[in-house]
Amino acid sequence: MARSLDVPLFVFLAVLWGLSFPAISIGLEHLPPLLFAAVRYDIAAILLLAYAGARVDGWVPTRRNDLAAVTGGGIFLIGGNGLLFLAQQTVPSGVAAIIQGLVPIITALWAVVLLGERLSPLGAVGAAIGFFGVALVVQPDPSNLLAGDTLGRLLVVGQVCSIALGGVLIQRAGPTIERGALVGWSMGIGSIVLHAASLAAGEVPSPSLVVPTAVGALVYLGVFATAIAFLIYFRILEEHGAFEAALVGYVVPIVATVAGVVFLEESISTVTVAGFGLVVVGFALLKRRAIANAIGISTGVGSP
Repeated sequence: MARSLDVPLFVFLAVLWGLSFPAISIGLEHLPPLLFAAVRYDIAAILLLAYAGARVDGWVPTRRNDLAAVTGGGIFLIGGNGLLFLAQQTVPSGVAAIIQGLVPIITALWAVVLLGERLSPLGAVGAAIGFFGVALVVQPDPSNLLAGDTLGRLLVVGQVCSIALGGVLIQRAGPTIERGALVGWSMGIGSIVLHAASLAAGEVPSPSLVVPTAVGALVYLGVFATAIAFLIYFRILEEHGAFEAALVGYVVPIVATVAGVVFLEESISTVTVAGFGLVVVGFALLKRRAIANAIGISTGVGSP
């Protein structure tokens, strides 16, 4: 049984990840988006693999299931984050963080398709409510998807779909390699994918790469919001369970929104806040059994 949640550690992780969204917005003032994302994961991959190599035996993937997990994670879980960097050129950091709340819902749908899991009627209602909440956040104009920052918000939705798929592909592969090494190798592959996309997009490093603000954003994202944050996430996951770890994702948007308002003078509309509320409700319906187990209540309802 999972131990009671370590609140300071939980909050610290939420702050690290929440501040990553305004850090991306700040870095994008000086760095091309795909190259920015690639270098972030270069830094994190080096640190995580160095940590794994020093502490873990058999940290190099050789088995087919480990290679499949690393490849799927690298391409979709890590590489897909390039869409977030592209999107945050126009999308406020708080809004981008709010859309991330869709990750557990999309993950559940990918699991139905790829893992053969079942979605109960109430779980399906939860997923539908979550999608409606994101629709309120995105507010697409079908007649002109390029209007305003609609395209950017849709890119964030695409990023969410990609990272959710990456998580399910890792689960399906059933890796046996240690978690830190798995993520480190995935980040290495993901950074290669992002570097290739950056070259294909014609991005060229410029002198602004060494501007103190850009360097600070890269160091924060690569070291603190990625390498250190993932080690903390794994500790929460192993000591407290998947449900408690997933809850971090619903504190992150609050941190990101407050930081965006304070440091970047961003604004969040009432409709966006309402959309986030619906995403939370959708998550609660989808994960109702996990919630009941977490608070010690038996609902007698099958899992979604």
